[in-house]
Amino acid sequence: MEAKSVLKFSPVSPRKTRLVADQVRGKQIAEALTILKLMGTKRAQIVSKVLNSAVANAMNTGMMDVDNLYVKQILVDEGPMMKRFRPRAQGRAYQILKRTSHIAVVLDEM
Repeated sequence: MEAKSVLKFSPVSPRKTRLVADQVRGKQIAEALTILKLMGTKRAQIVSKVLNSAVANAMNTGMMDVDNLYVKQILVDEGPMMKRFRPRAQGRAYQILKRTSHIAVVLDEM
């Protein structure tokens, strides 16, 4: 049995968030939450929030033992980009892409 949780349109870049997700993939829940807490970045807080949501989903089903859960799969996909423009020299405009990401966590029992 698996427990899932998905966060969409998170205002963090997927490339940097994947670095955080790689640190907790395959770890026990308690260890993963400790790693994320000690990182102290905005991305780590967001991934921690999704991980806690997946644990809550596992508890609500009542079919899984929360102490034996581990991070089976964690995906960080690219979401839509907001396009913004900054003024540049000689009347030109420079495009800035504000990236978003979709984070999905799948937990399973050992």
